[in-house]
Amino acid sequence: MASHILVIVSFLAIACAVVTSFEPSPLQDFCVSDPTSSARVNGLACLDSKMVQANHFSFSGLHIPGNTSNALGSAVTPVFVGQIPGLNTLGISMARIDYAPWGLIPPHSHPRATEILTVLEGRLLVGFVTSNPDNRLITKVLEKGDVFVFPIGLVHFQRNVGLGSAFSISSLSSQNPGVLLVANTLFGSTPSIPNDILAKAFQVDKSVVEKLQAQF
Repeated sequence: MASHILVIVSFLAIACAVVTSFEPSPLQDFCVSDPTSSARVNGLACLDSKMVQANHFSFSGLHIPGNTSNALGSAVTPVFVGQIPGLNTLGISMARIDYAPWGLIPPHSHPRATEILTVLEGRLLVGFVTSNPDNRLITKVLEKGDVFVFPIGLVHFQRNVGLGSAFSISSLSSQNPGVLLVANTLFGSTPSIPNDILAKAFQVDKSVVEKLQAQF
């Protein structure tokens, strides 16, 4: 009995030590990413703070419209940790999104971030779909100055429904939010998802799946 109590007490002591040693807040002023480091961490290794410069915390050009001359009629200018190394470990980033008339940001999700979008010019139809089993579409038309939130991990989209071009700014709760484009993920993976799996999932003929895969 005494040995059992000793084991339990030891386990609780270890558990308490782990909990009290965990610190969710930053343990230093900053951790500018060092892309040349071979260290593998959850994020990017820190550059020596003595080498940090102002340019590690800045980005220029967000006022410049992106090139929307593409099939979707949209362009994303990211300001993630790849563009501002000083964002590393800070859990925040942003992006400029430009839309040609009827331009589309197709259904996608951010596995590591919630997104809050502000319309700065134009008129956008936005929406997201809740998870199973409801799969409810929550959608709204936004005017200039309107703000909308896309919860983390949920599939969402934006479309320009105004008369001219539009653009918006998004803030995201990760320095590296990631993006999963639904169509590209399913039909453009490498190697490809087997045709019979996609055909059965979508209840269509394999030839339909093959045509979709050929586009990616």
